[in-house]
Amino acid sequence: MLYENTIWLGSSSKAVCLLPEMANRHGLITGATGTGKTVTLQVLAEGFSSMGVPVFLADVKGDLSGMVKMGENSSKISERLTQCGVPGFQFRSFPAVFWDVYGEQGHPVRATVSTMGPVLLGRMLGLNDTQTGVLNIVFRIADRENMLLLDIKDLKAMLKYVGEHARDYTLEYGNVSTASIGAIQRAVAVLEDQGGDRFFGEPALNMDDWMGTDEDGRGNINILAADRLFRNPTMYSTFLLWLLSELYERLPEAGDLAKPRMVFFFDEAHLLFNNCSKSLLEKVEQVVRLIRSKGVGIFFISQSPSDIPMTVLGQLGNRIQHALRAYTPMDQKAVKVAAQTFRANPAFDTEAAIQALQTGEALISFLDSKGAPCIVERATILPPQSYIGAIDEALRQTCIETSPYYGIYEQVLDRVSAYEMLESDMASALSGDVSDIPSLVYNPDAAAAPAEEAPSLVYSPDTTLPVQEPAAPAAGPAPVKPQGFMIYDPATGGYVKQEIPALEVKPFTTTAPSPAQAQAPVLQVQESAPVVPEAVEMPVLIYDTASGQYVQKMVKMMRDPATGKLIPVQPENSAVVDPKAAAAAEKEAEKQRKAAEKAEKDRIAEERRKRAEELREERAERARKNDSVIGRIQNTALSTATREVTRTITRGILGGIQGIFGTGKKK
Repeated sequence: MLYENTIWLGSSSKAVCLLPEMANRHGLITGATGTGKTVTLQVLAEGFSSMGVPVFLADVKGDLSGMVKMGENSSKISERLTQCGVPGFQFRSFPAVFWDVYGEQGHPVRATVSTMGPVLLGRMLGLNDTQTGVLNIVFRIADRENMLLLDIKDLKAMLKYVGEHARDYTLEYGNVSTASIGAIQRAVAVLEDQGGDRFFGEPALNMDDWMGTDEDGRGNINILAADRLFRNPTMYSTFLLWLLSELYERLPEAGDLAKPRMVFFFDEAHLLFNNCSKSLLEKVEQVVRLIRSKGVGIFFISQSPSDIPMTVLGQLGNRIQHALRAYTPMDQKAVKVAAQTFRANPAFDTEAAIQALQTGEALISFLDSKGAPCIVERATILPPQSYIGAIDEALRQTCIETSPYYGIYEQVLDRVSAYEMLESDMASALSGDVSDIPSLVYNPDAAAAPAEEAPSLVYSPDTTLPVQEPAAPAAGPAPVKPQGFMIYDPATGGYVKQEIPALEVKPFTTTAPSPAQAQAPVLQVQESAPVVPEAVEMPVLIYDTASGQYVQKMVKMMRDPATGKLIPVQPENSAVVDPKAAAAAEKEAEKQRKAAEKAEKDRIAEERRKRAEELREERAERARKNDSVIGRIQNTALSTATREVTRTITRGILGGIQGIFGTGKKK
């Protein structure tokens, strides 16, 4: 409710009002469950709307939708109006616009993957720092390749593309491991199941549509239906952080205004900062600190001031504290900290008052005209002018269909982006237009078929080579992948495709071709045509039956003079190796290698064991000798001789020292 160009929120011994020019200094509404935070939020939103300021608020419990409906009088409201001393109170409805990420209870709210960015998207997906770094590389590659990331399928296609070409980007961007790509893809799948496929896409939300007014000049109250979105706290909090950063990027500098351009109310604000990385917290703090100059006010709603980080809490000048219950030592400490943040009022004890507040009462401290906090007041909150509670679905649907934004966001737009571009490239590769590099496609698995079934080809710059499409597979067993060549035509600068049943490697001969080969169509080679020399390495795309894809390799190719075809060079008397036999041979070789290693280890262990036995025998022999009579006599004599020598040497050294220092006795 407006009172002398201010927002009248409550009454104590006087009216407690919020100055509109101080609303962009942000605010905080805290209190235990059921103490009246939602009604306080509703009264403030009505005041801003009446002033012509657009408002955004997240409806977590679904009871803020009643703002579109005129309020109803009751005995409790009459008692509250009498207690607050409000003259001329009128019930009214407000211009509310309903929005919903899932498009069920309001206009769909969408954002593109690119505008969300890798940092916020990584938080939404629950990625660690390494995976977020890989996601950042994916965004950079998409930007470099001019591939738009608009929706979930674009992101999935780009992740697949980067994973398949990880080696190509490792030296430039750093290691891109398949494990990280796989973890991101799993997180994207979970997000898709939670409704992320509806949130990401086009048309994206235009923030200008949230800053409109109605025909009476009242600001629109944009209500986000968050009762379902709230079940996914990470997506809910990330979405709100994206709104803040998007608004910050779009709005120009405004300085100090007579009233804010827009006001945001973030309910359950503690979710914004749960599991928030240091870099993301710094970004939130920066946005909260600097968005004031854009003319935007932010009010955080939570149960305790301790839910908000200190760096952000220090930016919130307007404080509204409802009752807190101190049932535990931690709760008592929270009450004491909350009381110390207010400018003390000599009329009452702030700490005791916080625990004694009734439902609908609050301790309020707003900023004065000079930006200094006022003395805290214990006030009774005014009742809202609109309806308290949720509305029925019929009224909600009517409001949606009569909204000026109806029909703008309801229809999904799917334009050409990364998914379509990558799918188009794959289709072009399968149809033959694969690269600008002259390459051949060779299938080694079909090299045993007769060569007489294949037409001979000799390409010429002035000749357009025929294109023979492979025949449709007949019913029955699965056909073998046919032999195929993609031959580069320098005259047209493109590829021509020739599907061939098989190739046979023949030795270099000068004999005339067979009748069957003579009947095959042969294209003449002009003198100026480039001739491939003997045994020249060329880039060849080889079909890998294990993966079902073409793999490029450098293969030595030569032209068979008998058939005039390019064939791979193989050693003489070479035969096609059976893959199963090769695998069995490799397995047997590995088994023999392990057996040899084990035999060598056993030999070394046996040598060490024998050496240890020899050392034990030597020690035992010495012990037996020392234990005999002769051994004892020898040991005793040796010990005596050693002692006598030691005594003689010691006496000589001591005598020399005494002679030097003159301490010896005179005879």
